[in-house]
Amino acid sequence: MFNELPGHLKQMCLYKVNTGCREQEVCQLRWEWETPIPELETSVFIIPAWIVRNGRMQSMVKNGEDRLVVLNDIAKNVIKSKRGIDPTYVFTYKGHPIHRINNTAWRKAKERTNLLQVRVHDLKHTFGRRLRSVGVAFEDRQDLLGHRSGRITTHYSAAEVKNLIDAANKVCDSRQQSPVLTILRSTRRMEDLADLKS
Repeated sequence: MFNELPGHLKQMCLYKVNTGCREQEVCQLRWEWETPIPELETSVFIIPAWIVRNGRMQSMVKNGEDRLVVLNDIAKNVIKSKRGIDPTYVFTYKGHPIHRINNTAWRKAKERTNLLQVRVHDLKHTFGRRLRSVGVAFEDRQDLLGHRSGRITTHYSAAEVKNLIDAANKVCDSRQQSPVLTILRSTRRMEDLADLKS
């Protein structure tokens, strides 16, 4: 399906499926939130829990806490390809921020690939499932997916960030360059179930 998306949406989806960010966290991603970590020769993004937008407070992160986003090698390459295009937003189209991934181009790509059941949020779930399938620990998966954990999630040592980057990179091996999204749905209809009961 990624190959059916226009370039700007493909990059956003590739970033999303490699960071576990929510749609809003991708669409609103700003360069000012990037934090370099010189000792690791990389950077992370710290998405604030709240921002002021049009004079009003807007929630940016579902759990109400600042969100640390580490970049595996694929996400880092996406960010590198976006650097210098817009001074404010990471992901733009024709000089404007993109407000949603689930737009006409997304829906047309789903139709062309006959993946009508796929939702944008499934990309986040795919990242989580890929992490679990390669043996990433539950606590690390929580941190990588931005789930509320009771820990102060933006206070990490460089060693802890390196551990999270290493964990996120486990989904980047050559067998997983194109993430496989598996959707399991019951194929039984309600009428079939009613027949079984009688």
